[in-house]
Amino acid sequence: MQITQKQEGEVHIFSLNGRFDAHSAGNVENELNLVISKGEHNLLVDLDGVEYISSAGLRVLLAATKKLKKGKGEIKLCCLKPYVKEVFDIAGFTQIFKIYNTVEEATQSF
Repeated sequence: MQITQKQEGEVHIFSLNGRFDAHSAGNVENELNLVISKGEHNLLVDLDGVEYISSAGLRVLLAATKKLKKGKGEIKLCCLKPYVKEVFDIAGFTQIFKIYNTVEEATQSF
């Protein structure tokens, strides 16, 4: 899993590339937790490069959103591939996360 980060205004963007599974979930979780601990409130996770997500990946995103909600922040997602979107639908995560089609659309929504 390759993780790229950048700041656009008040939004911290994580771009993930690769399989978001048990093997990579720990690295993603560590990076998210580091940014949250530094006081970032608005996180966007760009999943355009993610072809596969497992329950471990879903758990990382859910745990991060719970931490952020305590501090009045939130995670938004964008650019889900059809298979990844289907996993979110089946797991009921489309009811938990705000999901956008593009990075620009998601960034402007904060």
